[in-house]
Amino acid sequence: MKNIEDHRKSYQHGALEIADLTTDPMDLFRRWWHEAVEAEIDEANAMTLATVNKQGHPSARIVLLKGLTHEGFEFFTNYQSQKAADMEENSNVALLFFWKEMERQIRIEGTVEKVSRERSEKYFQSRPRGSQIGAWTSPQSQVIPDRTILDENGKQIAEKFENADPLPVPDFWGGYLVRAHTLEFWQGRPDRLHDRFRYTSQPHGQWAIERLAP
Repeated sequence: MKNIEDHRKSYQHGALEIADLTTDPMDLFRRWWHEAVEAEIDEANAMTLATVNKQGHPSARIVLLKGLTHEGFEFFTNYQSQKAADMEENSNVALLFFWKEMERQIRIEGTVEKVSRERSEKYFQSRPRGSQIGAWTSPQSQVIPDRTILDENGKQIAEKFENADPLPVPDFWGGYLVRAHTLEFWQGRPDRLHDRFRYTSQPHGQWAIERLAP
Protein backbone atom coordinates (compact mmCIF):
# COMPACT_ATOMS: atom_id res chain seq x y z
CA MET A 1 0.00 0.00 0.00
CA LYS A 2 1.36 3.40 -0.94
CA ASN A 3 2.22 5.59 2.04
CA ILE A 4 -0.25 8.39 2.62
CA GLU A 5 2.51 10.99 2.77
CA ASP A 6 3.74 9.90 -0.66
CA HIS A 7 0.36 10.42 -2.30
CA ARG A 8 0.55 13.69 -4.24
CA LYS A 9 -0.24 15.28 -7.56
CA SER A 10 1.29 18.18 -9.46
CA TYR A 11 -1.35 20.62 -10.70
CA GLN A 12 -0.83 21.59 -14.33
CA HIS A 13 -4.28 22.43 -15.66
CA GLY A 14 -4.21 26.22 -15.81
CA ALA A 15 -3.79 29.58 -14.11
CA LEU A 16 -5.92 32.34 -12.65
CA GLU A 17 -4.72 35.88 -13.26
CA ILE A 18 -6.11 39.27 -12.24
CA ALA A 19 -7.18 39.83 -15.84
CA ASP A 20 -9.41 36.74 -15.60
CA LEU A 21 -11.45 38.16 -12.71
CA THR A 22 -14.83 39.87 -12.84
CA THR A 23 -16.04 42.78 -10.72
CA ASP A 24 -18.79 40.63 -9.21
CA PRO A 25 -17.73 37.18 -7.93
CA MET A 26 -21.10 35.67 -8.86
CA ASP A 27 -20.25 36.34 -12.51
CA LEU A 28 -16.96 34.48 -12.11
CA PHE A 29 -18.74 31.65 -10.33
CA ARG A 30 -21.18 31.32 -13.22
CA ARG A 31 -18.29 31.24 -15.68
CA TRP A 32 -16.49 28.52 -13.75
CA TRP A 33 -19.78 26.66 -13.30
CA HIS A 34 -20.48 26.61 -17.04
CA GLU A 35 -16.91 25.45 -17.70
CA ALA A 36 -17.35 22.63 -15.18
CA VAL A 37 -20.61 21.57 -16.84
CA GLU A 38 -19.04 21.71 -20.29
CA ALA A 39 -16.14 19.61 -19.00
CA GLU A 40 -18.74 17.06 -17.82
CA ILE A 41 -17.54 17.12 -14.23
CA ASP A 42 -19.42 14.40 -12.37
CA GLU A 43 -21.94 16.06 -10.03
CA ALA A 44 -20.45 19.51 -10.44
CA ASN A 45 -23.20 20.79 -8.14
CA ALA A 46 -21.93 18.75 -5.18
CA MET A 47 -20.71 21.09 -2.44
CA THR A 48 -19.57 20.72 1.13
CA LEU A 49 -21.81 22.56 3.59
CA ALA A 50 -20.18 23.39 6.92
CA THR A 51 -22.33 24.44 9.88
CA VAL A 52 -21.66 25.25 13.55
CA ASN A 53 -24.07 24.63 16.42
CA LYS A 54 -24.58 26.81 19.48
CA GLN A 55 -21.85 24.92 21.37
CA GLY A 56 -19.37 25.91 18.64
CA HIS A 57 -19.04 22.37 17.27
CA PRO A 58 -18.54 22.29 13.48
CA SER A 59 -20.10 19.74 11.16
CA ALA A 60 -19.74 19.22 7.41
CA ARG A 61 -21.47 17.16 4.74
CA ILE A 62 -22.05 17.12 0.99
CA VAL A 63 -25.26 18.66 -0.35
CA LEU A 64 -26.29 19.59 -3.89
CA LEU A 65 -26.56 23.09 -5.30
CA LYS A 66 -30.07 23.40 -6.74
CA GLY A 67 -30.39 27.09 -7.42
CA LEU A 68 -28.12 30.01 -8.25
CA THR A 69 -29.34 33.59 -8.22
CA HIS A 70 -27.72 36.98 -7.79
CA GLU A 71 -28.72 36.68 -4.11
CA GLY A 72 -26.81 33.45 -3.51
CA PHE A 73 -26.76 29.65 -3.50
CA GLU A 74 -29.79 27.41 -2.90
CA PHE A 75 -30.06 23.86 -1.60
CA PHE A 76 -32.88 21.76 -0.14
CA THR A 77 -33.10 19.41 2.82
CA ASN A 78 -35.11 18.14 5.78
CA TYR A 79 -35.84 20.93 8.25
CA GLN A 80 -35.53 18.41 11.11
CA SER A 81 -32.00 17.29 10.19
CA GLN A 82 -28.83 18.05 12.14
CA LYS A 83 -27.74 20.63 9.59
CA ALA A 84 -31.08 22.39 9.90
CA ALA A 85 -30.78 22.47 13.70
CA ASP A 86 -27.27 23.90 13.39
CA MET A 87 -28.42 26.61 10.98
CA GLU A 88 -31.32 27.51 13.25
CA GLU A 89 -28.85 28.07 16.07
CA ASN A 90 -26.11 29.72 14.00
CA SER A 91 -26.80 31.22 10.57
CA ASN A 92 -23.09 31.45 9.65
CA VAL A 93 -22.16 28.74 7.16
CA ALA A 94 -19.49 27.86 4.61
CA LEU A 95 -19.68 26.11 1.23
CA LEU A 96 -16.89 24.43 -0.72
CA PHE A 97 -16.84 23.30 -4.34
CA PHE A 98 -13.93 21.08 -5.44
CA TRP A 99 -13.65 20.25 -9.13
CA LYS A 100 -10.53 18.10 -9.13
CA GLU A 101 -10.57 17.47 -12.87
CA MET A 102 -10.14 21.21 -13.41
CA GLU A 103 -7.93 21.62 -10.34
CA ARG A 104 -10.25 24.26 -8.93
CA GLN A 105 -11.85 25.09 -5.60
CA ILE A 106 -14.37 27.75 -4.65
CA ARG A 107 -14.71 28.61 -0.95
CA ILE A 108 -17.81 30.53 0.12
CA GLU A 109 -18.70 32.03 3.50
CA GLY A 110 -22.00 33.68 4.32
CA THR A 111 -25.28 33.55 6.18
CA VAL A 112 -28.16 31.20 5.52
CA GLU A 113 -31.92 31.68 5.52
CA LYS A 114 -34.93 29.66 4.41
CA VAL A 115 -36.31 30.27 0.93
CA SER A 116 -40.00 31.00 0.41
CA ARG A 117 -42.50 28.16 0.66
CA GLU A 118 -43.43 28.81 -2.96
CA ARG A 119 -39.82 28.24 -4.04
CA SER A 120 -39.60 25.01 -2.03
CA GLU A 121 -42.86 23.74 -3.56
CA LYS A 122 -41.72 24.58 -7.08
CA TYR A 123 -38.46 22.70 -6.68
CA PHE A 124 -40.11 19.74 -4.89
CA GLN A 125 -42.53 19.26 -7.76
CA SER A 126 -39.61 19.18 -10.23
CA ARG A 127 -38.06 16.17 -8.46
CA PRO A 128 -38.58 12.55 -9.57
CA ARG A 129 -41.47 10.90 -7.78
CA GLY A 130 -39.11 8.50 -6.02
CA SER A 131 -37.18 11.43 -4.55
CA GLN A 132 -40.44 13.03 -3.42
CA ILE A 133 -41.44 9.82 -1.64
CA GLY A 134 -37.95 9.63 -0.15
CA ALA A 135 -38.32 13.09 1.37
CA TRP A 136 -41.47 11.90 3.16
CA THR A 137 -39.89 8.57 4.12
CA SER A 138 -36.66 9.46 5.92
CA PRO A 139 -36.59 10.88 9.47
CA GLN A 140 -33.26 12.46 8.55
CA SER A 141 -30.48 12.41 11.17
CA GLN A 142 -32.59 10.41 13.64
CA VAL A 143 -31.37 7.07 15.00
CA ILE A 144 -33.18 4.11 13.42
CA PRO A 145 -32.86 0.42 14.39
CA ASP A 146 -32.30 -0.89 10.85
CA ARG A 147 -32.99 -0.40 7.14
CA THR A 148 -36.46 -1.95 7.33
CA ILE A 149 -37.77 1.27 8.89
CA LEU A 150 -37.04 3.12 5.65
CA ASP A 151 -38.46 0.31 3.52
CA GLU A 152 -41.67 0.19 5.54
CA ASN A 153 -42.04 3.97 5.63
CA GLY A 154 -41.47 4.18 1.89
CA LYS A 155 -44.11 1.55 1.20
CA GLN A 156 -46.65 3.30 3.43
CA ILE A 157 -45.97 6.70 1.85
CA ALA A 158 -46.23 5.29 -1.69
CA GLU A 159 -49.60 3.73 -0.82
CA LYS A 160 -50.84 6.86 0.94
CA PHE A 161 -50.10 9.08 -2.05
CA GLU A 162 -50.80 6.50 -4.73
CA ASN A 163 -53.40 8.73 -6.38
CA ALA A 164 -51.76 12.04 -5.55
CA ASP A 165 -50.27 13.90 -8.50
CA PRO A 166 -48.34 15.92 -7.61
CA LEU A 167 -47.31 14.84 -4.12
CA PRO A 168 -47.73 17.50 -1.43
CA VAL A 169 -44.57 18.98 0.02
CA PRO A 170 -43.78 17.88 3.59
CA ASP A 171 -43.99 20.66 6.15
CA PHE A 172 -40.57 19.53 7.42
CA TRP A 173 -38.82 19.88 4.08
CA GLY A 174 -37.65 22.89 2.08
CA GLY A 175 -34.88 25.09 0.81
CA TYR A 176 -32.18 27.41 2.07
CA LEU A 177 -30.38 30.36 0.53
CA VAL A 178 -26.75 31.12 1.39
CA ARG A 179 -25.99 34.83 0.98
CA ALA A 180 -22.24 35.03 0.46
CA HIS A 181 -20.07 37.76 1.97
CA THR A 182 -16.76 36.11 1.05
CA LEU A 183 -15.79 34.01 -1.97
CA GLU A 184 -12.36 32.60 -2.75
CA PHE A 185 -11.40 31.18 -6.16
CA TRP A 186 -8.50 28.71 -6.14
CA GLN A 187 -6.68 27.41 -9.20
CA GLY A 188 -4.08 24.68 -8.77
CA ARG A 189 -0.57 25.47 -10.03
CA PRO A 190 2.72 23.52 -10.10
CA ASP A 191 4.93 23.22 -6.99
CA ARG A 192 1.99 24.11 -4.70
CA LEU A 193 2.22 27.77 -5.77
CA HIS A 194 -1.49 27.98 -6.45
CA ASP A 195 -3.48 31.05 -7.53
CA ARG A 196 -5.95 32.34 -4.94
CA PHE A 197 -8.20 35.39 -5.14
CA ARG A 198 -10.60 36.45 -2.40
CA TYR A 199 -13.69 38.62 -2.86
CA THR A 200 -15.04 40.35 0.26
CA SER A 201 -18.34 42.21 0.21
CA GLN A 202 -18.29 45.98 0.73
CA PRO A 203 -21.04 48.59 1.20
CA HIS A 204 -23.35 49.42 -1.70
CA GLY A 205 -22.91 46.07 -3.42
CA GLN A 206 -19.21 46.46 -4.13
CA TRP A 207 -16.53 43.79 -3.69
CA ALA A 208 -12.89 44.08 -2.59
CA ILE A 209 -10.52 41.71 -4.43
CA GLU A 210 -7.25 40.45 -2.95
CA ARG A 211 -4.68 37.91 -4.09
CA LEU A 212 -3.75 35.44 -1.34
CA ALA A 213 -0.52 33.50 -0.94
CA PRO A 214 -1.06 29.76 -1.47
